[in-house]
Amino acid sequence: MSEAKEKIKILFICTGNACRSQIAEGWARHLKSDVIDAFSAGIWPAGVSPRAIQVMAEAGVDISSQTSNHIDELLAIDFDYVITLCDNARDLCPVFSGKTRTVHRAFEDPTFVMGSTEAITAAFRQTRDLIRAFVETLPESLTDDVQA
Repeated sequence: MSEAKEKIKILFICTGNACRSQIAEGWARHLKSDVIDAFSAGIWPAGVSPRAIQVMAEAGVDISSQTSNHIDELLAIDFDYVITLCDNARDLCPVFSGKTRTVHRAFEDPTFVMGSTEAITAAFRQTRDLIRAFVETLPESLTDDVQA
């Protein structure tokens, strides 16, 4: 047997670490745990969204034990990639160590959708599915998207 390859450390960031980054962390752990060590954080942590937990559970992924973290709590970790999932996080993201590469991939925030419970839940499901499609391309797609 060959020696196991070290996993790529990826930090997903959005403003509140409530929805998009939690979903991305959940998908990365569920789909890519063999190659990715996933983390998430926010600029202003707001707690994990109950609706994000609900729509991920519908897809068979339990994120109910994940926590909402401030980005400063994770600055000491030597990440390979930091992926910002909204423009606000990109604009306010601190600088990480020399080897860390930053990638920006914005997703709409479903927490801002107004309307019926059904419309809001549909927005969360759409975000969940779009983020899953992105995470499925990882880590291979990261080499194409790196920002200096």
